[in-house]
Amino acid sequence: MQNIELDFGATAQKELDSGRPAVKAVLLSLDLGEFDAARSLAELAALAEADGMEVAAVVQQKRGAPVAATLLGEGKVAEARLVCLNTGAQAAIFDGELSGSQLRNLAAALQVEVLDRTMLILEIFKARAATNEGKLQTELAELRYRLPRLQGLGEALSRQGGGGAGGGGARRGAGESQLELDRRYLRGRVGQLERRLAELEKRRGETRRARVKNGVPVVALVGYTNVGKSSLMNALCGADIFEADMLFATLDPTARKLALPSGLPAVLVDTVGFVSRLPHHLVQAFKSTLEEAACADVIVKVADASDTAAASQLAVTDQVLTELGCGSIPQLTVYNKCDIGALAPYDPQVLLVSAKTGRGLPALLQRLDAVLAARVRPLEVLLPYDRLALADILRSRGNVTAEEYRENGVYYRATVKAEDWHRFAPYLVDV
Repeated sequence: MQNIELDFGATAQKELDSGRPAVKAVLLSLDLGEFDAARSLAELAALAEADGMEVAAVVQQKRGAPVAATLLGEGKVAEARLVCLNTGAQAAIFDGELSGSQLRNLAAALQVEVLDRTMLILEIFKARAATNEGKLQTELAELRYRLPRLQGLGEALSRQGGGGAGGGGARRGAGESQLELDRRYLRGRVGQLERRLAELEKRRGETRRARVKNGVPVVALVGYTNVGKSSLMNALCGADIFEADMLFATLDPTARKLALPSGLPAVLVDTVGFVSRLPHHLVQAFKSTLEEAACADVIVKVADASDTAAASQLAVTDQVLTELGCGSIPQLTVYNKCDIGALAPYDPQVLLVSAKTGRGLPALLQRLDAVLAARVRPLEVLLPYDRLALADILRSRGNVTAEEYRENGVYYRATVKAEDWHRFAPYLVDV
């Protein structure tokens, strides 16, 4: 019987990097009629590719109810074994979550490494997380996943001898099993990670409060993975965020300064992408990252205009945003990649853009300005020379478009935040 290792995908990536052929994998699916199985399999194939694997074949079964031991029926498991032999596959990936015993049973029957959908996503997260917080969040999600599966994953159950205190003839207790030791260790590690992430979340909260104090509006990019959020941020901010045509290219939140047409400065935040049926514990582990959206002034929901499943992608995005309590935050819907295709519904509120060609980006910035209009006001002032300290507010918290030195002061045409407007009221110039 083979042991299941959660670092299998990382091994596949190493083989790719070393120039050896990609690990071949067979995809397994049980269609119970609960969701679009074909679409889910296509997404699983993309996840496997993102983890450096090559999909060799697909084995799918429709049933009214799963088989407890392996989910798939006995005949379909035998078929999957033959497919693995004929294709030379070294792994099988099940499109869903498996219990520890199901992982063990399938591995024994197929004689290849077996992963489920969650394990595959965790492998991608482990490979892509760049920041300390992202790595901690990924480890926490992995440990929470492993805890209930320790026995089924084939952990050794060797006994430790208990410490006898009654002399040489006293019976020694059975002691703790290795399984109990592993559980205790993992629970302790989970507690450590939760405390460290709580400290990082406290610092993130201080950063958010500083933004609120400075009156800098926050615009959050959210959406399905691989819809082009990072590309959109690079196009809008001139940033250099890593972007690639693969799932979960970006895991860690990234913030960049964004200048709106009115002159109002804003912060644009790129967040981790979503996938359908994202396991709850993964959402919980990355909650502090996703809360960047919950604390935003405007949420930009990004979909892929070239994808026929764009509407369902937005439905997944809406579901996650609802779980985060973002219902009251203004939201804009953007269909990116319109240079490839334009499958967006006819809706004047939906923006078609292309991060690659720049199409629609000015309209997006104008729409953001309109949504944030209550936060900024234009003005023309003549500041006396003894009141030029106010000009620092214009420059640091607003945007100066014209400046002219005159005999009795300095004339400014600018935009300022609404809460600062009263400071300049005595010096307004009649237009």
